[in-house]
Amino acid sequence: MSDRIEALEERVAHLIRTVEDLSDIVAAQADQIDRLVRQSALLMERASGQDEGGAVFTDQRPPHW
Repeated sequence: MSDRIEALEERVAHLIRTVEDLSDIVAAQADQIDRLVRQSALLMERASGQDEGGAVFTDQRPPHW
């Protein structure tokens, strides 16, 4: 009986560690998603501002070339 309880305790400890590791990963991914959403919004805002200012010539080389 004692061996069985120890085995269960070991499995529970492993599961707790796994859940904590996954929680850390999810939190890091949430931070990264937040940053990407902000960057995307800034890029969309910048792109929409270009449409109002005039034509964008994508086939011309930049002046520094």
